[in-house]
Amino acid sequence: MRPDEMLPRVFLLKAGSIERDLAGIILDARSSVTLIKTERGWIIVDTGQVGDEEEILKALADLGLEGSDIDIIVNTHSHPDHCANNRLFSRAMKMYPNDGEEIAPGVRVLATPGHSPDSISVLVDAAIQQGDGTTPATRRVVIAGDALPTLGNFQKRVPPAVHYDRALAVASMNKIIEMADMVIPGHERPFSVGEEMQNRVQ
Repeated sequence: MRPDEMLPRVFLLKAGSIERDLAGIILDARSSVTLIKTERGWIIVDTGQVGDEEEILKALADLGLEGSDIDIIVNTHSHPDHCANNRLFSRAMKMYPNDGEEIAPGVRVLATPGHSPDSISVLVDAAIQQGDGTTPATRRVVIAGDALPTLGNFQKRVPPAVHYDRALAVASMNKIIEMADMVIPGHERPFSVGEEMQNRVQ
């Protein structure tokens, strides 16, 4: 077995979204839902908002999986748009990991408070298939939840608008930006973090 075949694989089941009115008030927020295949089994990170059930279960079915196949649930924080569908995975163990804790080989937790006191991100040293038939590349993927909710937060270098501690939110964003090759944000599609873009949030 090649080394890359032992690395975790990351699957985006559902991209996050956020809808605001003209004044910037959030009207609807739905988190990204991410699946990780590991040596320890299937891990789902965040389970989305009420109303997302059908989309999530269809994405699992497209991979040949059912809700009962999921082994571990990790929520980046306890807001309902990120954990409302935990009930879909009744067989799964719900984990509350600490900073630095390894959930499975190649998968560990980063404490990223600021948006909420309990906010974490999940760091995955993942095998990414390039689509050209070459050997998969190893990339560090950070599933950021609302510690880095959108590409706009990254591009503008501003922390999430909803936060309880701006200094912590800034520090958490910087931690993610410095460590990630790719970010799965809480409320948008994944994006790459190029070396030239890794300047710090102020």
